[in-house]
Amino acid sequence: MPKIKRISANIPEQLVKEACAVSGASLTETLIQGLILVKRAGAYEKAKALQGKLSITVDLDESRERRNS
Repeated sequence: MPKIKRISANIPEQLVKEACAVSGASLTETLIQGLILVKRAGAYEKAKALQGKLSITVDLDESRERRNS
């Protein structure tokens, strides 16, 4: 089980209500889902920054284990 951190935050009430309604989950679960989305967005931005910087050559037939007949 992951370590849990108890926090206090001032969050607009309407935003919380709307987010919980959309997620269909409790406040805690909705906040966790939101934090996961923020984390994914950061990873996406890192990957996007690499666009065009990697040169990968793949032989599709070989990778699909096709034989030239």
